[in-house]
Amino acid sequence: MEVTVRRGDSFWYYSQLFRIPLQLIIDSNRGISPNAITIGQRIQLPGFVATSYQIRPGDTLWQIAQSRNLQLDALLLLNPAINPSRIRVGQMIQVPLRITWRLVQGRQNYDHRLMMNDLQRLQNVYPFLQAVSIGTSVVGRNIPEVLIGRGNKRVHYNGSFHANEWITTPVLMTFLNDYLLSLTNQTPIRGRSMIPYYGQTTLSLVPMVNPDGVHLVINGLPANDPWRARVVAWNKGSTDFSGWKANIRGVDLNDQFPAKWELERARNPKVPGPRDYGGERPLSEPEAIAMANLTRRRDFARVLAFHTQGQVIYWGFENQEPPESERLVREFARVSGYEPVKTIESYAGYKDWFIQDWRRPGFTVELGAGVNPLPLTQFDRIYEEALGIFLAGLYS
Repeated sequence: MEVTVRRGDSFWYYSQLFRIPLQLIIDSNRGISPNAITIGQRIQLPGFVATSYQIRPGDTLWQIAQSRNLQLDALLLLNPAINPSRIRVGQMIQVPLRITWRLVQGRQNYDHRLMMNDLQRLQNVYPFLQAVSIGTSVVGRNIPEVLIGRGNKRVHYNGSFHANEWITTPVLMTFLNDYLLSLTNQTPIRGRSMIPYYGQTTLSLVPMVNPDGVHLVINGLPANDPWRARVVAWNKGSTDFSGWKANIRGVDLNDQFPAKWELERARNPKVPGPRDYGGERPLSEPEAIAMANLTRRRDFARVLAFHTQGQVIYWGFENQEPPESERLVREFARVSGYEPVKTIESYAGYKDWFIQDWRRPGFTVELGAGVNPLPLTQFDRIYEEALGIFLAGLYS
């Protein structure tokens, strides 16, 4: 919600008037010094939108404010030209509306278009949220990274490395939405206030690593799409892409990282297909390159890659993980009920490469149970299981 600075206004006054943490207002107005705002300047206030209201017989501004749990000056701030003692029936005014509900609706076929629309809506209401592009997919879809928080501890979560595991994206987006609601409304999640974690941790989210693959699984491809003939051939002539894990070029993005890539290559398919083909060399695909460059740039303390299915958490790689990893995975298991598994015979994954090159905690979390793609009927249960892990990743 945008407001215009009046004489005597300050960020601190806005935080008291609307009961918004001061730091969130500061972070919603990057480039503006909180100690040097000027009359007439436009300021963004997070967690609110301005709605239109038509004055009815008997209305007063005080009554309108009271009915919405607002102070009178909140209405005057949004309606600087109004005379509060001379409002008239039929007059239109602007009224602040606190957002207390989710903007993200995760229980649906959640493709790249929906994700990008939701990110824009979240940024409009929560301008302290940052979303930056880390690259584009094979066919040019944006791969956004979302940043929230201002702490020195840098934590990273990602989803949809595998196309038919796309339910991980709305699960991550729902957590992002709940985190934002908790911050602006100062309501706890599972008894924990999120404000301290906002100050201590910078959370990086890449909700959809493989947008082309997700689009293929959910929407298919029209007859005139330039990739259709190839992907149908790689899919053994079938237009049922429910078993498709790879990107649009038939490369499995979680077999793309230089962590004993050759061992994974030796035992897996040597040609493009729905799954397990690791490409002709590590980091050949733009999506994997984007993730590698992001990880090198951000210097994460820990990473969690969310996949489906199995209700397990993989946490080791070639005994190169630090001792801290075992402590963390025990906490993740406690809050989710998932089984910690140190290693399996698997190489070239994102968390493998992170552990190998940084010697820091990396995890692959397999959400839910069943056959991919997991049905949306499991969404609520999967989210509740994952929520404990999301929170523990911030506080542990």
